[in-house]
Amino acid sequence: MTTANLVSVRDLTVSFRLGKDQVVEAVRGVSFDVPENATVALVGESGSGKSVSAMSILRLLPDNAIVGAASRVEFGGRNLLTEPIETLRAIRGKDVGVVFQEPMSSLNPVFTVGDQIAEVLRLHLGLTPRQAADRVVELLAEVGIPEPRARVGSYPHELSGGQQQRVMIAMAIACQPKLLIADEPTTALDVTVQRQILELIARLQDRHRMSVLFISHDLGVVGEIADEVV
Repeated sequence: MTTANLVSVRDLTVSFRLGKDQVVEAVRGVSFDVPENATVALVGESGSGKSVSAMSILRLLPDNAIVGAASRVEFGGRNLLTEPIETLRAIRGKDVGVVFQEPMSSLNPVFTVGDQIAEVLRLHLGLTPRQAADRVVELLAEVGIPEPRARVGSYPHELSGGQQQRVMIAMAIACQPKLLIADEPTTALDVTVQRQILELIARLQDRHRMSVLFISHDLGVVGEIADEVV
């Protein structure tokens, strides 16, 4: 049985303008697919363009990035590289969730974790404050945060690194996305917590039947979690 592809990246080329006359090519003609309900690992050494390739799917690139004219990112029958920015904003966080490498630089230090997850729910699903508050507790429980109702009012600095990453995952899956992009989500964590986070992502992938694009340089990790490797 052939599995349909959720995302197809074709001939992706990304360069960065570093100065008036200097352009550096970071990604050169990359192509890969992410099938539905599968985990695909994007593997390479540091600096090889893994994150740039993955972030190109949602056009989350710096202002000095130049994407090749022939590059295509097919998602839901549309080339996301040519869609208007309003379409991208609707897809980001709703159809595609992202877990970044460093939770402390991704979470806002001046808002509680509950407020930050609730904002995603209100923005994309139109939930009322009460509905969002109840859903936040459910999500924190689902990702394994102890005493989730008490933790809703916590600020990021009051949580451990592993708990911060669990909050990031809760935010990323809040709208039950079709695709979860996990950009080296365990690099900043110790070995025991790494395993817990990997098992959590695998459980969530299975439970929600979502696709996962897992970015890593660690083949040991990839061997445990991936259905396919690029």
